[in-house]
Amino acid sequence: VSTDWNPKSWQQKEAKQMPSYDDKDELRAATECLEKSSPLVFAGEVRTLHEQLARATQGQGFLLMGGDCAEAFDEFNVDHVRDTFRVILQMALVLTFGSAMPVIKVGRMAGQFA
Repeated sequence: VSTDWNPKSWQQKEAKQMPSYDDKDELRAATECLEKSSPLVFAGEVRTLHEQLARATQGQGFLLMGGDCAEAFDEFNVDHVRDTFRVILQMALVLTFGSAMPVIKVGRMAGQFA
């Protein structure tokens, strides 16, 4: 794990699958708007996930990842997210019942906004 992380360090990484943005001013405005937004994931949640993943690597649980990751923009709505979340929870219930082990649920949604 790099200790050189900061909120802008991602800009130093090579982007291998980036779309090209014709309007740089609009891109800058969108980036500035996102910078002012609250985080979607909080530090405590990240620490908890890290601990759960460590236990899963020792055979003490399962990782279930689900979602579209990059839905079309017109598919991104509250009903679609709710339905996807419901399917992930149903799958986790089956895994939990069948394995009698904890299931780590990770939703991959809204990647088109990354």
